[in-house]
Amino acid sequence: MQRLLYFLPLLFVASTLSAQYYAIDEIREVRLTFKQNNWEEILSTLKERGKKERLIAQATLDGVAFDSVGVRYKGNSSYHNTQKSNDRKLPFNIKLTYTDKTQTTEEGFKTLKLSNIFRDPSFVREALSYEIARKYMPASQCNFMKLYINDEYWGLYNSTQSVDGKFLKENFGDNDGAFFKCDPEWGWKKKDSCPNTEYASLLYIGADSTCYEGFYECKSDEGWGELIKLMKAVKTMPNNLEEILAVDEALWMLAFNNILVNLDSYTGRLSHNYYLYQNQSGQFHPIIWDLNLSFGGFRFSGLGTSMSNEEMQRMSSFIHYKQKNTKRPLITNLLNNSLYRKVYIAHMKTMLEENFVNEDYKKRIKEIQDSIEESVKADKKRLYPIETLRANVNSTQRAGNSNIIGVAELMDARTDYLKNHPLFKKPTPTIINVSHEIVDEEVTVSATTENAEQGWLVYRYGKQDAFKRIKMEKGGVYQDGDKKEIIWQMTVNKTDDLQYYIIAEGAKAATLSPARASFEFHDLKTES
Repeated sequence: MQRLLYFLPLLFVASTLSAQYYAIDEIREVRLTFKQNNWEEILSTLKERGKKERLIAQATLDGVAFDSVGVRYKGNSSYHNTQKSNDRKLPFNIKLTYTDKTQTTEEGFKTLKLSNIFRDPSFVREALSYEIARKYMPASQCNFMKLYINDEYWGLYNSTQSVDGKFLKENFGDNDGAFFKCDPEWGWKKKDSCPNTEYASLLYIGADSTCYEGFYECKSDEGWGELIKLMKAVKTMPNNLEEILAVDEALWMLAFNNILVNLDSYTGRLSHNYYLYQNQSGQFHPIIWDLNLSFGGFRFSGLGTSMSNEEMQRMSSFIHYKQKNTKRPLITNLLNNSLYRKVYIAHMKTMLEENFVNEDYKKRIKEIQDSIEESVKADKKRLYPIETLRANVNSTQRAGNSNIIGVAELMDARTDYLKNHPLFKKPTPTIINVSHEIVDEEVTVSATTENAEQGWLVYRYGKQDAFKRIKMEKGGVYQDGDKKEIIWQMTVNKTDDLQYYIIAEGAKAATLSPARASFEFHDLKTES
């Protein structure tokens, strides 16, 4: 018999090399050289064709030469609105492997995605948002990069890790499953025979894949049947989704969008900016994307007109669910499940406490801005005055035709609103300790709790497996006055790669161990 008590959770993260390459305090440098003097005109023409064609350039990345890379403009509003304003600082996609498939960075990166920090006078929204997201779910690395074109400093850009085969392999164990970018093709016209739908909202409108092609980009060889199966399941069997959807990851994504008022997302009017990947477990995993308008940079929830500062500060935790908005089935149908709803609120509380109640985000804003300020000052093509860099932390600033609320202006008031809301003050179960005991080829997991009506064991065998949730049984009850402790137990098969977490469900709330589950989990360690 082997026994292990009070062990640490294992963090499910991308590779160390990826994290080092995108370290937020490392400002990298890329230099592009085009043969054509009218390269801007050529790139704009290619962009307007909408075919993602590229122009050849020579590149030097942190002093290392790359021959014949492929360059194109990227983005939607960050491209079109910047272009209309006659600004030259446009967003770029640079494919290092365009002519030579072996031509990657030392860390294996094939593509550079450079965002022009559109509608973010503070310069911190994208990098800070990704940093927070990576604590709770698979999400891209993000830092800053200086771009030079034909020896002219073109400005400081956000550099965000591409969601590609490398990312998928690191985070999900494989990269050959069904893979979709959930972002509408603007201007796409649906067939007259197709029912109306709502962007990439996972709204099921039938089995004809051609009715969805303008809203989801299939990036794998096949997968439309699997995606349609997912959408149908979200509609018809929302309480039995865990075989086809990583529900906990979806709840984390929705909690993130809500806490940070990230409305340029599934949660907002355009219902986009995420990926779906189905690994060999059969589960689809949602992957958050494009966070430059997080922290209230986009004011449209899809439920009316532009939201005011106060409306964003006090946005409901149950937006869309409360309104029974059938055009957001991933929100309304998941939150209609009592356990999922409690876990969602537990995730929101964890995110709120670990980043905002303690004001850690303000420290990170200062550190990020201190590290980039000189590069921003030197950026003569920046879209906003240098004074707004610091000012947009605590006050609303103008960005073109938009008012962009200050990051702290939003989050101080939002944190106060949420932490004092009755929803966040409901009696919450306590998980006192978690342990497991190994006997032969079985593992008995135990969790001692207070105020829990049900214990749940959620487990899997390695990251390519799907988490499975089962009810735990009462192994003992201890009463001492008003204090009531319950030991919950469940036995499963032993393997060296067993990973698990606990949900303690109460009448009105739930608690998880580890709190960041399923991104963190308890890991089976066999010791003699």
